[in-house]
Amino acid sequence: MSDSKTVQPAESAAEVKNEVILRPSVDIYEDAKGITLKADLPGVSKEGLGIELDGETLTIEATLDIDMPESMTALYADVNGTRYVRSFALSSELETGNINAEMKNGELTLTIPKREEVQPRKIEIKAG
Repeated sequence: MSDSKTVQPAESAAEVKNEVILRPSVDIYEDAKGITLKADLPGVSKEGLGIELDGETLTIEATLDIDMPESMTALYADVNGTRYVRSFALSSELETGNINAEMKNGELTLTIPKREEVQPRKIEIKAG
C-alpha cells in the first residue's frame, strides 16, 4: 500500500455490540490501477456473505456455516463466534462503483479500481 492510504480499517457498529465477532485476516495490495483486498473467510458460503458500501465505508459481514449433527455436543471449540465483520474506510481516489467481488475456497477477493484521473498514464511524444 502506498502513502496515499487508500484503505484504512474502520470500526463497525456490529463490533460495538456485546456479541462475539470474528475479524477475518485481510491482505491488501495496491498497484497503479487500484487495490485488491483478500479476506480469509473459511466456512462461509456465497449465500452467507454480505458486502456493503456506505459512503466511503466498505463493510464485509459473513455468517460462518458450521454443520453439527443434532445428536452431537461440542466439548471444546476454538471458534466462539459465527459471524465475521470487518470494515474499511476507502479513499476518494477509488472508483467504488466498479468493485468486483469473487468468493473461492473460503477466500473473498475484492478488486477496487482507482478513478481514471488518478491512474498513471503514458504521454505520447510527437515528432516535430
